Amino acid sequence: MRILVVEDEPTLKRTLIEGLKEYGYQSDEVDTLKDAEYYLGIRNYDLILMDWMLPDGDCIDIIPHIKSQNPKSVIVILSARDDAKSEVEALRQGADDYIKKPFDFEVLIARIEARLRFGSSSEIEISGLKINPEEEKIIYNGQEIELKGKPFEVLTHLARHRDQIVSKEQLLDAIWEEPELVTPNVIEVAINQIRQKMDKPLGITTIETVRRRGYRFCFPKKG
Repeated sequence: MRILVVEDEPTLKRTLIEGLKEYGYQSDEVDTLKDAEYYLGIRNYDLILMDWMLPDGDCIDIIPHIKSQNPKSVIVILSARDDAKSEVEALRQGADDYIKKPFDFEVLIARIEARLRFGSSSEIEISGLKINPEEEKIIYNGQEIELKGKPFEVLTHLARHRDQIVSKEQLLDAIWEEPELVTPNVIEVAINQIRQKMDKPLGITTIETVRRRGYRFCFPKKG
């Protein structure tokens, strides 16, 4: 599970990051709306923890946009506002939960677990092809495909951004925890695994290479 923490108060942000790590969550941290939008454009997050007031605006103003681009992401608002009107406004804008500051960290974790447990399914289904990220399982017309690890994550990321060209750099940043420590050829290896273990045996094409630009999920291939 990957979480994006959008919080500009250094002490609270550090507490959130360290606490989430202890509970086994991977997380990224930003402190502005602009940076949050950048990360949301290159990575898929199961949950977004957002402070209401940020240096460049209020988070509730971009909730509808986030939901339109990342409908499966759960949004939890953290706010010092303790009035009912603010809570109602956040929920009506599309937030999935509203937690008032200060809060007990164990309560926060319990709320996160509940939201992730009962949140929308992240399964992708396209023309007989089903990709289930939670179970790391692929089924095509009733046949299960053996594809695990990074190749599975690359396929899933491209499928979530189908019809978009995704560069090697974007794939590295989205999937590898320390992208600066690996070379771009790991993407080529993953793509080759997808083609050898999935496309070739099934007689389909799921990913096309766009020269000098990256890759695009193209299943079912048109024309």
